[in-house]
Amino acid sequence: MIAYIVEKLSNWFESAERERREAYLAASSDVVQLEKRIRSLETNGYSL
Repeated sequence: MIAYIVEKLSNWFESAERERREAYLAASSDVVQLEKRIRSLETNGYSL
């Protein structure tokens, strides 16, 4: 039961983080800024 709850919480946090990253990338004003943001996320250890 505890493993189930931990798994659900983990999935929820991963989903929230993915949505946050997608919103950050979607706010780019042009392709150059989008590429810079993608590189920044990759450099800081985030996978897209």
